[in-house]
Amino acid sequence: MRHFRPFFPTTSRRFVLGAGAATLVLPGLVRPSLARAQSAPPAPAGDQTINVSGAQTAPIPIAIPLFTDPTGAPSDMGAQIAGVLSDDLGHSGLFAPIDPASFVPNSIANGTPVWANWSILNAQALITGDVSDQGGGQLRVEFRLWNVTQQTQVTGTAFTTTQANWRRIAHIIGDTVYQQIVGEKGYFDSRVAYISEAGPVTSRIRRLAVMDYDGANNQFLTDGSSMALSPQFNPVRQQLAFVSFQDNDPRVYLFDMQSGEQQLVGSFGDLTIGPRFSPDGNSLLMSVSRGNGAAIVRVSPSGGGMTELTDYSSINVTPSFSPDGSQIVFNSDRDGDQQLFVMGADGSGAKRISFGNGQYAEPAWSPRGDLIAYTRWGSGGFSIGVMAPDGSGERILSQGFLVEGATFCPNGRVIMFYRQTPSEGGHDSRLVTIGIDGFNERLVDTPTDASDPSWGPLLT
Repeated sequence: MRHFRPFFPTTSRRFVLGAGAATLVLPGLVRPSLARAQSAPPAPAGDQTINVSGAQTAPIPIAIPLFTDPTGAPSDMGAQIAGVLSDDLGHSGLFAPIDPASFVPNSIANGTPVWANWSILNAQALITGDVSDQGGGQLRVEFRLWNVTQQTQVTGTAFTTTQANWRRIAHIIGDTVYQQIVGEKGYFDSRVAYISEAGPVTSRIRRLAVMDYDGANNQFLTDGSSMALSPQFNPVRQQLAFVSFQDNDPRVYLFDMQSGEQQLVGSFGDLTIGPRFSPDGNSLLMSVSRGNGAAIVRVSPSGGGMTELTDYSSINVTPSFSPDGSQIVFNSDRDGDQQLFVMGADGSGAKRISFGNGQYAEPAWSPRGDLIAYTRWGSGGFSIGVMAPDGSGERILSQGFLVEGATFCPNGRVIMFYRQTPSEGGHDSRLVTIGIDGFNERLVDTPTDASDPSWGPLLT
């Protein structure tokens, strides 16, 4: 294990669907506001809903044929986009993409579905699309979402971007479909920062890395010459905070995702760890050790204006803001062993919220505000769980030899963490996602072992 314990524990709905169309231009990796273009055919009056009740146990059957070129001919890029889109929706656990091998040939006629051919597959929803090369390295992708039950178009959008950006287009389409059917924003067009781990357990190389939420487009941001830990996304800027052991001195740094530059925030005690941004991105929480204790402090990203929110009479670590910035959940041994506490953003009114069997660490507040995820360990091993902010409704989502580092996706419906399993000569460490209901656990592919995930906001 890599922890520095005890100081550094790691530890029935129906949604109405609207019709419409838009064109979205994506220069580089920037998503500007939608610009309205040609309207999609208006939806007929009447019930235009897809029933998503019980989707976790009975996911919505959805058909996603390969995107073609505008003439209907096969398109390699279109096939790739449809594949990523299918993976996104299937990953959520709310949708069940239908096997394309079962599709009836010629089931799209003049741009309109042959409804009987999709109904026979029990599809509730259908996504069609085409891809065209605009020249100059530009790509145009158009898609339409159809309600098979009501035989209507739900929405349609066209995107123009660089060809290198095709995966983002697939993720954005997935988010659009998710929001139209589920009624909430999706999470596919997002990234995850994590720590890449390689080498023998006695001399592990730990590098800061970032990837798409599904493991694609992996980038190593540091070279491994200094150990990196605990990355955290700024919720409003393309920036990461992390701990670096440069010169064997653990200090908090900022990494600018656009320039690649690193900036020292500072070192405020014997050991400074665990940076977490405020919801507005304008301040950082950290744990600072002095003597036998550790306090939670708040500083600006430049390192100035430090305010101590707890004292050093106990070990107070791993703070996390509530999404409205009014409260902080943290881990403390002030009651004898490591438990979770919630206090005001000014450090007032600390109240213990964890009372189960075992010790608790690494709390993370959901962006929805309704749940706090955590690591718990005891005689039964390690587990990832969630509870309400007042400590009620505690439930365990996953267990294992070592499971730690919970982080929420942007809409709060999925958690990512890392799972270690014993192996010859050490252990394997993998990133895992799971729904907040405890279903649909999946491995995330990374080029090396991985730990310490931080799920960033939707890209802009």
